[in-house]
This record gives sequence, structure tokens and C-alpha cells, in this order.
Amino acid sequence: MEFKKAVQTLIILVFTTALYAQDIELFQQFNGRYDYTAIGNTLNPFENNLNNSFCFPLESSSADLNLASTANITAAYLYWAGSGSGDTTVTLNGLEVEADATYTVDYIETLETLTYFSCYADITSFIISEGNTTYQLSDLDITEALTNSTRYCSNRTNFAGWSIYIVYEDPSLPLNQVNLYQGLEIINRNNQEKIIEIDNLNVIDNEGAKIGFLAWEGDNSLNYGESLTINDNVISNPPLNASDNAFNGTNTFTNSTTYYNCDLDVYDIQDNINIGDTSATIKLTTGDIDEITGEFRADLIIINNIITVLNSQLPDATITLENYEVDCGDRTVVVDYTVFNTNSTEFLPANTPIAFYAEGTLVAQALTQNDIAIGASEIGTITLILPDGIGDTILLILVVDDDGTGTGTVAEIIEINNRDEGIIELLVLPPVQQLPNTIACNEGFNSATFNLIDILLASQNILSDALFYESIEDLQANENEITNPENYTNNNNPQRIFVKVENAPCYDIYEFEVSVENCPPYIPEGFSPNNDGTNDSFNIQGLYDIFENHDLKIYNRYGTLIFEGDNDTKWYGLVNRGLNNHGNIVPVGTYFYILNPNDVQYEIMMGWVYVNY
Repeated sequence: MEFKKAVQTLIILVFTTALYAQDIELFQQFNGRYDYTAIGNTLNPFENNLNNSFCFPLESSSADLNLASTANITAAYLYWAGSGSGDTTVTLNGLEVEADATYTVDYIETLETLTYFSCYADITSFIISEGNTTYQLSDLDITEALTNSTRYCSNRTNFAGWSIYIVYEDPSLPLNQVNLYQGLEIINRNNQEKIIEIDNLNVIDNEGAKIGFLAWEGDNSLNYGESLTINDNVISNPPLNASDNAFNGTNTFTNSTTYYNCDLDVYDIQDNINIGDTSATIKLTTGDIDEITGEFRADLIIINNIITVLNSQLPDATITLENYEVDCGDRTVVVDYTVFNTNSTEFLPANTPIAFYAEGTLVAQALTQNDIAIGASEIGTITLILPDGIGDTILLILVVDDDGTGTGTVAEIIEINNRDEGIIELLVLPPVQQLPNTIACNEGFNSATFNLIDILLASQNILSDALFYESIEDLQANENEITNPENYTNNNNPQRIFVKVENAPCYDIYEFEVSVENCPPYIPEGFSPNNDGTNDSFNIQGLYDIFENHDLKIYNRYGTLIFEGDNDTKWYGLVNRGLNNHGNIVPVGTYFYILNPNDVQYEIMMGWVYVNY
């Protein structure tokens, strides 16, 4: 079973908000020598709060992109927004762009609820292909919304605008972490304060730290109680963005003050964020008393996204379970895994600990072997022995940067992406299938020759190769295989034989017994002890080394015992008993024998044998 989830590029999508989510949340994170720029323009011909001469926006507007030649575009996102519930299709330099997601917010006033929208689309490949040029956005149509509700224009909250965010890599940049947060949140006279928590920060060095905002519908002339703070510190960028008028229709990238009812602002925050911070609190306020008229007045501000650029020199360890191997009946699992340092701005040091948990129980530990460079990975293999008490279907969890107690030893960019998991299915040893036993005649010393393959085929139609063993332990360990099963001689009587036959994903096991019995000996009717090499002895077949305790007596025709033999003494026609003729060969004639097998299964055998020369 394979688990292929390895990430091979430097830019990782760490967290993506659900489509149509409203809260400002982390959308994408980039770690490396990255920065961003933004372009865009309004479709309002004037600031709507100062000029009552228009209701409907312009048909198009344009902006120029001028990136350095050393910058390589990594990601680009188009945002467009306006009054109404949304126009999800626009045109950019002749390319029809469909929204990847649409966000909406409502402004509830006394006469009517007014809805505002923002769309975004990933246009990375298009911006890479077009490069530095003039970008014109058109076909952002909010006519229906403005026509159906006159309150947008009479309330002077009729607006439309667009922006493109470009994240790029440049070798001259420091190692940065770029976090892009997006959604759509609103403050107004009814909701005068908004607190947004941004997380997943890793502030290593606050020098050069900056934060950017894309906001809609802010008015330069409405600066009543308006503030923008980070970690309780008011931030500003005078003279473009005053401390009491952050959202005033400006573009920091071009120093423009005519980005009517849109804001594309960037602030230095190195004095507002500390080394070691992992989050920041942003607060926006609006609304106060007009000292001239005595009326309460407030700006309508819609926040679309926030982007941070922070110096970050940290590794980011992740791990994937690539593959595992198990054997039948074995609780040993060989696991292949890969440790990545992809989403990082520093090498991952050697000896970073790895913990392996089976059903929540720590079963093994390992260490990375080498320093893993930015964007690189290291493969590893470990053998796990799984406890018996946790079953045969097991949730295996791999955690990198875990010392076995759930504690990490390496500071990382992201501390919550260090694990992978998979279900391990052990192969349970199949039941042993019993086959009929086989008995053969003793060929000597309680052994015989067996064709194990024929014995197996006699009861099973086995099409694949079979392996034979003398013990179940050898079968499971694939050790001490019987190498010549067609001509097997037993070592024990009886002898158990175990057979392994492949049957994916496991194998079948068969068992049978071979044993030896003493078969009746064959006694010849005569022999010729003339030393010609043929029939020179009284060769009783199936006797010697089989009936090892037998005794043989030979009598002449007068009833005189002339020979007495046993398992070590065959009769070659010589006399070894009596007072005379010791060592002499007997004359031609008929002799009487008495054979006592000394076996409870056989009686004494008697008969005549003829000796001739």
C-alpha cells in the first residue's frame, strides 16, 4: 500500500479558507526569498462621498506592472469588488476571468440592507506569460445592483475597483515569510470596531517587517474616529495615510491619492511586532462626532485582505508515509517514509527525532540522518514490531520533530503539520490445511524416499510452485527449505511436512505426515556363493538395516545348526556354528532357515533355500 503525498515545490498552500468564507484568515503562505507587490485601480471617477455627479462606475481602468528583471513571479491573484451581490466574471487584457470565490458583506441601515462583494481568481500563469505591461480591467458590471437599489448612490456607497497581488522570488531578498490572509469584513456606524487576529507568524527578525491591506469604500473626507492599530500601536504612513485616516483612497505603491474608494496600503511594522511573535492583533475603528455639525459620522470600510512580510529563518519539517510491507503471520512492518523541509527558510538539522505510534502507542523512534536543505527531503526506512494487543488493523502515525513524548526539539515555521498517518493491515497467518498422510516401506534405519510434490498433487490441484519445510517456524521464516522435494528422505519417523503455496496477498499452508513402516521381507529360494558378484549371499531383501534386531539360523538337512546371523552378519554359504567345518563353504544342497524378525508385527518365518555353485 502506498501513501503518496509528498510536496516537491518550495511554495506550499498551507491553509485555504472555504469558498465564500467571510472572516479574514490565512489563505496562502510562502517561505523563502519572497516579497510581493500590488497594482490596481478604481472604477469610480471621483470619491463618491465628495461628488454626487455620478452613480455608475467607469467601464474600465488600467495599471502598470514594473517588476525588476531579477524577480520571478510565483503567484498572482486578481481581486475585484463593488456594490451589490457580485459580478463573478470580468475581463483582464482581453482574458475572461471567472471568480474562484466570492465574498459578501451587508451594511444594515435604517431604510435598506446594502450588500457588497469581492471576488478573487488565481491568474498566476496569465501574469507570468504577460509580464511587465499595462493591465486593463473591464466588464465589472454592477449596473443591476445600482439600478435595483437607489440607496447605493444616494447613500454614496456606490463603488467598484480592482487589484492584482503578485508574489515573487528574488535571490537578492532576505529569507522571508509572506502570509496572505483574505476574506471580507466590514466596519461602519453600526459596527464601529473590528478586531482581526492573524496567526501562523514566525518573527525571527523584525527588521524590514511590513503589513499590507486591500480595502474598499474608504473615503478621504470621512476621518471620524478612524484608526488602524497593530498590537495596540497605531500605524500610519504620512502624508499618504494619516494616523486618523488610514482608509482614504490611496495606493502606497504609486503614492496615488486618486484610488477613489479603494485602498492599497503598506506599512512598516518593525516597531510594532516583536521577535518570537506568532500572531498579531489588528484593530480597525470608525465613527465619531462631527465637531462642526454635532452629528455622528462614520466611514464605511470593507477589509478584503491582509498581507505580511517578515524575516523568517526556520525549517519546516513534514513527513509522509510512503509505503509499508508486511509478511503473513508476522507483526513486523517495514515502513518507508520521507521527511521534507519544503516550506522552509532554513535547513532542518540532522538528528531531528521521529516518533512512530501504533494506535496511540509509541512503537519506534528514529532520527534524520543529514541536514536537510531548504526544499529538500530525506528518505528513510524503519522496521516496526507491533504489539500483539493492538489488533491486526492499525492506525500508524508518523510524527517528525517528536522525541517520543509529543515534544519537539526544533523551532519550525509551522508546528502543527509534522505528522502523517495511514491504516496498516497485517496479514493474518492462514489456517493450516491438513492433507492425507503417506506411509512408505522402510528402506533402512527407519527412513524412506518420498516424492513430496507427487504427494501434494495427489490431493491438491496446485498450479503455482510449492515450497516444503520440516517445521512451521522454518516456513514462516523462509528458512531451511527442503531443496530436493522429489527425492526426500525423512529424518524422523514420523516426519511432519509443511507446504507454502503463494496465494496473494498471503499464502496457503498445507501439512501432512510421512512415515515409515517395516514391510514384509522378500526371501529368495536360492543363491550361489561362488564369488562371481551375483547372488553371492542369502540376500533377504527388506531385512537388513530394517529389521535391525532380527536373527537368522540355517540348518542342514540333518537338522544341524550350521549358521547363525544378525543385522551385521549375512550368510555367504559359510559355516559358523557346530564343532566341524568352521569357515568352510557348504556343499550344494537344500538348507532350512528360521528367520525371527523380532518385530511384534511379524511372526517367525521358516523355509528352504537351495545353495548351488
